Amino acid sequence: MIPRKIARLLQERLDHYPAVALVGPRQSGKTTLARSLGGAYFDLEQEPDRLRLDLQWPTLTEDKDLVILDEAQAWPEVFPRLRGAIDKARSRKGRFLLLGSVSPALMTHVSESLAGRLSLVELTPLLLNELPKAPLDALWLRGGYPEGGILEPGRFPQWQRDYLTLLAQRDLPNWGLPAKPQMTQRLLRMVAAVHGQQWNATQIGQALGLTHMTVNAYMDYLAGAFLVRRLLPYQANVRKRLTKSPRYFWRDSGLLHALLHVDKQDDLLAQPWVGASWEGFAIEQILGVLGQAGHQVEPYFFRTSDQYEIDLVLDLGKRRWAIEVKLTASPSLADLARLNKAADMIKADRRILISRATEVIDQGNQVSCNLPWFLESEAFF
Repeated sequence: MIPRKIARLLQERLDHYPAVALVGPRQSGKTTLARSLGGAYFDLEQEPDRLRLDLQWPTLTEDKDLVILDEAQAWPEVFPRLRGAIDKARSRKGRFLLLGSVSPALMTHVSESLAGRLSLVELTPLLLNELPKAPLDALWLRGGYPEGGILEPGRFPQWQRDYLTLLAQRDLPNWGLPAKPQMTQRLLRMVAAVHGQQWNATQIGQALGLTHMTVNAYMDYLAGAFLVRRLLPYQANVRKRLTKSPRYFWRDSGLLHALLHVDKQDDLLAQPWVGASWEGFAIEQILGVLGQAGHQVEPYFFRTSDQYEIDLVLDLGKRRWAIEVKLTASPSLADLARLNKAADMIKADRRILISRATEVIDQGNQVSCNLPWFLESEAFF
């Protein structure tokens, strides 16, 4: 088992809350991490486990052992029981660990039954700082799913294709997506084709024979299943016309590349969209490491009509960060100048240019560096 950096945060939350929800995409390692903590385990997608939980419930609620409820959203009836058990002994901590592969369904039940009684922790696929022996480019190409090829290269990209097929045919419909599997698979491919671009739901809808409202509703399911990340535009008070449409990024680069039929590094570098792929990969690494440290941030991007832009805007404490990502080993002075001008517009305190450069230029509030250096920077994390 690869040690997960989030494990420390998860244990801290269990020490302070009666219940914790560990959420993240299917096959990201939630069950493995949870079972390493010990306790009684129940998979609520399985009828025998539901029956076993039902029969053992009176005893389980009195025991001091942790109770792990996997795929908790599959059995909504458990949430009122959890509320009753927690309210009966609010001072007891670390009693229940809920695992969920989709945020909307789980959070709906949480808001109805467990508001104020539960802490939320998100587990991503494996990140660069959890794979010290894995080359950066291997993780970028294949993504971070433990079974998806980063540990056994021969699994990529067939594992990703099977994973997406199962999501389209079984999981997403079970979670409420009303589209037929064939329509979902077409949507997944189209979202991959516009990865990181300005979102145009009307254009996507015309290609699929759907209204723009339906397309946006479907995207809520993809975001809720941790497949894509929606970046909203940062609305600054500037005298320029700003982009108002969001951007969608595939959260795992391996899934993106499998959808776009790229399975070799040389082929990836030859693609016209390679810069957007690298940008999305870097964004997920940054946000993932922030999550490991317990930071809850709302990410944005910034773009004006005259092409000044910032790939990632973050408010961390009292500081605003402007982060630009470039796929180059030789970032230019012009790149830094454009970043600084855009950062001035949003009054950013820190300006970071992330590239493939080996040289790091650290001037305090302005840094030009590579991704591994930035992820290890104590000044940021």
